[in-house]
Amino acid sequence: MTSRMNMRPFQLLRVPTLACVVLACTSSVLLTACDGNDDGVIAVLDVHEVALTDFDILLPVSGELAAQKQVEVRNRIEQRAVIKEIVPEGTRVKAGDVLVRLAREELSDKMKDAQDKCNTAESARIAAEQALMIKRGERASELEKAAVTMRIAGLALEGWRHGEVVSKRKSLEITGETATINHKRLVDRFNESAKLVESGYIPRDEYEKDRIAMIEAAAKVEQSKLDLEVYDKYTFGQEEAKKNSDLDQATAERGRVEQKFDAELVKAQADLDSAAFRVASERERLKNLEVQLESTTLLAPIDGLVVYATSLDSSNGGRGGGDAQPPQVGTELKPNELVILLPDTSRMLANLKVSEALSGRIKIGLTATVFSDAMPNRAFKGEVQSVSVLAANGGWRDPNRREYTVKVALTADEASGLKPAMRCKGEILLGSVTAVLTVPVQAVFRQGPVSFVYTRDGSGIAQCEVKLGRSSELQVEVLAGLAAGDEVLLREPLAGEVVAQLDPKLFEVAPVAETQGAPKRSSDAAAAATTSPAEGEQNSSRGGSGRGGRGTRPPSGEAPVTNSPTTSG
Repeated sequence: MTSRMNMRPFQLLRVPTLACVVLACTSSVLLTACDGNDDGVIAVLDVHEVALTDFDILLPVSGELAAQKQVEVRNRIEQRAVIKEIVPEGTRVKAGDVLVRLAREELSDKMKDAQDKCNTAESARIAAEQALMIKRGERASELEKAAVTMRIAGLALEGWRHGEVVSKRKSLEITGETATINHKRLVDRFNESAKLVESGYIPRDEYEKDRIAMIEAAAKVEQSKLDLEVYDKYTFGQEEAKKNSDLDQATAERGRVEQKFDAELVKAQADLDSAAFRVASERERLKNLEVQLESTTLLAPIDGLVVYATSLDSSNGGRGGGDAQPPQVGTELKPNELVILLPDTSRMLANLKVSEALSGRIKIGLTATVFSDAMPNRAFKGEVQSVSVLAANGGWRDPNRREYTVKVALTADEASGLKPAMRCKGEILLGSVTAVLTVPVQAVFRQGPVSFVYTRDGSGIAQCEVKLGRSSELQVEVLAGLAAGDEVLLREPLAGEVVAQLDPKLFEVAPVAETQGAPKRSSDAAAAATTSPAEGEQNSSRGGSGRGGRGTRPPSGEAPVTNSPTTSG
């Protein structure tokens, strides 16, 4: 007879086989057929027939729900902000719906002032731009004027050098030649007059006149030579220096004009840049105020459920120790203060906690079933989305505990009623086992390294060593030691019921030094084979000796921590 197990700790068994298991466990308490019964008859409901069955390997987990996507709605106003209207908490909104309206009168007044300052700054910028253009025109005009003066001085120098100098020298040379010729003529005339005056042909007075004219002509010759020499040595140099000085002064004046207007242009450009910066600053401030004015109306960026930030703080023991007042009309908000959290409840996930020992068995893509504490009878299917990289400790309450967070994406729509922060329990399906021999977990016992069950032996009970495989919360796979049709006891036997026991040496744990390098006895090998790594871990953590009564259930998928009875004599 086969059955598939899929149960939760707080649910009734859903299949006939498991119902029999529960009834058998219950009957072991209620029936007293074996208590003081001389005939030694074992109640039928105290035993279980070994058979090929199917079961799922489920890992029970717990945690809380969260939205896969959520958006924070904050106050973007940089100054005093007062709520005038706010949507009630718990409202489901659509993208674009109004969430909060803030007072905007003060911002409107500041925007008017900012607009006025922006216009003033723009006027100053235009004036500075015009002043710069005027300075550029003045610079070009003055430079052209200075250039003309410089060209005139250059032309005057060239005209003097190739005109006045040549003409002056030619005039002085002509004057000197004329004076020389006239002096020679007057010398000849004086010589003739001297002869004539001696002969008595002319009077003495004429002779003296000729001699005076000759002396004056000689003086003019000397004067012309002196004039030419003075010009070459002094006058030419003076005039040349003056002409060159005029040209140099005109050139220097052009440089001074250019330097002066360049400085004025730099100042005018700086004034324009400063005015442009003021315009940009005022425009940016105006734009910022416009954005803030628009931010007085907070819209929903996505579809979701309205959750006040104060509720989140209260649930986390935040500010005010959970006494924070929810936002309402008249509440003043701080800049960038979180007002509303908007989770998208159409896509939910479960944040489930898994112990460090079992985290390695969780793989992305595994299916899971989640039950919300608010709706314990409604199952939500999901798929493992991720496993946290690092484990979180248990805090000051349990610093040695290490747990990993497994995110399970749920296939639940918005109408399901799931909300973030809801507590939940779940089962992660690690795998399925088909057509294997199984026994209930309460039928398995353990002492030392050996796992065993109690089987029917005639009218009594006998210990039987078994090798275990995979397990769920309620069933364990039996790899060796039993066959289909065998009957196992679902409880610890009473005194006098056990008629056959295993060799006590099987329960002894050999020292590591003695077993290394030496062959194992057949009984030791069998004992070692029955202990899987998962069994060893759980046995060491929970204890494996003493009278344990019914077996405790191990984490799904591992060999169980079984009962450890006292061997009866």
